Amino acid sequence: MNEKPFGRKDELSERLLGFTVRIIKLVNALPKTLVGRHLATQLLSSGTSPGANYEEACGAESRADFIHKLGVVLKELKESRFWLRVVQQTELLPPPRVESLLKECEELCKIIAQSVITAKKK
Repeated sequence: MNEKPFGRKDELSERLLGFTVRIIKLVNALPKTLVGRHLATQLLSSGTSPGANYEEACGAESRADFIHKLGVVLKELKESRFWLRVVQQTELLPPPRVESLLKECEELCKIIAQSVITAKKK
């Protein structure tokens, strides 16, 4: 496919990269307890994949492949949102540290969800 799905591919790609970096920093700040390590593993997995999957979607071989890969991005963002909410509600980190990342995750979910809808209409 090799087309830019959004006129602002670089902007979204940079936001997803920033999200990944922030996830990594948050994971490093989690307590080294059994629960902290479990949440860190889950969040590190789901929170670092959306950017990479988005880059794959930008190189999709067909519209169907593009839609599928964007769906994977959305799935991983939603999983990240869940784990961020767990961290928030268990108060393992100061609320402001989690809230801004959770807000960014929700915004990215909305952008990707709308992109999937748009791509399906074409």
